[in-house]
Amino acid sequence: MTKLQNSELNRLSVDEFKKAPKTPIVVVLDNIRSFNNVGSAFRTADAFRLEAIYLCGITARPPHREIHKTALGATESVAWKYFENTEEAITELLSSGFEVISIEQTDDSIMLNEFNPSANKKYALVFGNEVQGVDDKVIEMSKAVVEIPQIGTKHSFNITVSVGIVLWDFYCKMSKVNS
Repeated sequence: MTKLQNSELNRLSVDEFKKAPKTPIVVVLDNIRSFNNVGSAFRTADAFRLEAIYLCGITARPPHREIHKTALGATESVAWKYFENTEEAITELLSSGFEVISIEQTDDSIMLNEFNPSANKKYALVFGNEVQGVDDKVIEMSKAVVEIPQIGTKHSFNITVSVGIVLWDFYCKMSKVNS
């Protein structure tokens, strides 16, 4: 077994990425404090060829060297937009036909393994602040709240871990539905 070199991975160029069909998901970052978390979200969004990332509130915006450290160029491939507040982003997404799903722990959340995305829908997945989570107003604007099952002693994942878990789950389920 030999590890593949980058040149053997047949990845798209930035121009090819921009022209390629996208996975119908927008990631919404609701007041994310860490530049590294923002960069990691960009990199994961690139990996799943998402439509866009919406950066809201205090969430840092490119270009910034701390974002670039973890994004590794994904800020050039993934479309992004900034909003003063997350409610504005959600309003725009709703008017564009996206189903808004907050990733949070609530008394009415659906476990990720039990949520089945539809092949005919576009999704906006909202990930919240590292300490406060998704804003309550945004949760109220959401069609559903999805929670990642956990069985350890900690009450949450790091946001970038959550982004990776949820996007992988949605990608697998949506690919299966579309195949």
